[in-house]
Amino acid sequence: MEKSKHQDEAAELQPTSMIQGVLTQSELGEVERSGSFDAIAMGEQLHALRKSRKLTLQDMARQTGVSASAVSKIERGEFSPTLGTMQRIAEGLKIDIVSLLSGTSNEVQPYGRRSVNSADSGRQHLTSTCVNRLLSPDLREKRMLPVRTTVTARHVDDYIDWARSDSEIFLFVLSGILVLHSRAYEPLRLKMGESVYYDANIQHAWTSEGDTDAEVLWLISTR
Repeated sequence: MEKSKHQDEAAELQPTSMIQGVLTQSELGEVERSGSFDAIAMGEQLHALRKSRKLTLQDMARQTGVSASAVSKIERGEFSPTLGTMQRIAEGLKIDIVSLLSGTSNEVQPYGRRSVNSADSGRQHLTSTCVNRLLSPDLREKRMLPVRTTVTARHVDDYIDWARSDSEIFLFVLSGILVLHSRAYEPLRLKMGESVYYDANIQHAWTSEGDTDAEVLWLISTR
């Protein structure tokens, strides 16, 4: 009898190495509850992609730096990972993060591409610290990922772990006051109209200052 996806996962997650382990704090820190279309579609896409490459959960963990337990839960649609975790998976698999989110793969046009976003368009991704809206989701294999984010966090303690990825980020404050926290620098306070470009390899976190949530537009490289 052919094994089910869950039976395969259960066998792969037997405690035979540290890579399998349990979900890390950063992978659990900002979750979207199961049942959302995005989480389910992305999980199915990730599972199909892993199987097409004949990778076990442990292979995925070694290739992406995301624990096998986290990969398993993502594939089952039990939680939606942070953008940082998704970026690590996309980088490890050498695919576009938007394709991973949407669960589709379109042929890339070699030139002349254009994507128009209305005020309320984009693919929404909710976490405990931010409301993210991924812009231009119709374009695949982008060299940058544009995101419009409302930062709901008020203190660094709202983050279990700070974000980090092998990318560069440009951030522009649309409204409110944003504080960029970094392991390498003192907190940076940015007002409406101000911006910063920084290396995301350094652990960082964002918080809003005051009663109003800061809204930012940011671009993350997909190098």
